[in-house]
Amino acid sequence: MLVSEILRVKGGTLYTVTPAQSLGDAVVAMAENDIGSLVVMEHGELVGMLTFREIILTLNRLGGSVGQTIVRTVMDDHPLTCTPNTDINEVRRMMLERHARYLPVVDGQTLLGVISFYDVARAVLEAQSFENRMLKAYIRDWPEEASG
Repeated sequence: MLVSEILRVKGGTLYTVTPAQSLGDAVVAMAENDIGSLVVMEHGELVGMLTFREIILTLNRLGGSVGQTIVRTVMDDHPLTCTPNTDINEVRRMMLERHARYLPVVDGQTLLGVISFYDVARAVLEAQSFENRMLKAYIRDWPEEASG
């Protein structure tokens, strides 16, 4: 299974923020849209990712407030990315190795979407469920051997 298949099912809604925006605005956007990450875009290019992990670390460091913090100062400015042709097993390995919960999908310089660890887990579960149904159907329809 390829990343492009996950994106096709998931849809293309993207939530973005600029590096100059306040962290408070980013928190509001994440809460209002019930999402755990924002893609950080500048001049039409992916420049980082902001996830709940960076926000929690900032809250801890600043005693429970984001204050006047801007996104640029806390974002991951070297996010792990994949392409639409990346195999789902490679994505699982990449996410586990880097403890990444969100992965921007890019084609060259074009951002196509973001997949989450949840999206990957759901796709794998659905693929395994489909395989199980096919195997059970095959076993049920197993031809009887002719006695000879």
